[in-house]
Amino acid sequence: DVYKCSDGEYIALGSIEPQFYAEMVEKLGLDAEDFAAQHDRSRWPELKEKVAAVVATRTRDEWDAVLEGTDVCFAPVLSIFEAPQHPHNSHRKTFVEVDGVTQPAPSPRFSRTAASIRNPARSPGQDTGSILSDYGYSSDEIDSLKTLGIVS
Repeated sequence: DVYKCSDGEYIALGSIEPQFYAEMVEKLGLDAEDFAAQHDRSRWPELKEKVAAVVATRTRDEWDAVLEGTDVCFAPVLSIFEAPQHPHNSHRKTFVEVDGVTQPAPSPRFSRTAASIRNPARSPGQDTGSILSDYGYSSDEIDSLKTLGIVS
């Protein structure tokens, strides 16, 4: 699940296999005896509340310092602006820049056939009118939605 940290940012925890779950319990400082019944679904809401309470005591960066590089199935929840700079994404070249716009790199990647981006990313709102028109909105309705700031 995803849990809110003290700074309002989030982390994702998904340790399911016993060894990873045990390490998560240990690294979060949870009571191992209390969390021993991992597969007892009736206790999941209560246990998730306990995890949430502990996660809320530190910032996302503090949890990152504790959990990164361990066997805990963990990830910081990143904004679209942070994701390209994250070391994992940077190392894997998950994002590329084309005409000054950072965007996801083509996937899948093949060893002998390099993928490329042929066109720059579309600007936000560039296709809004034609898409809404395709869904049956009139020009007046689209203009009204734009005026109200509902779409760009």
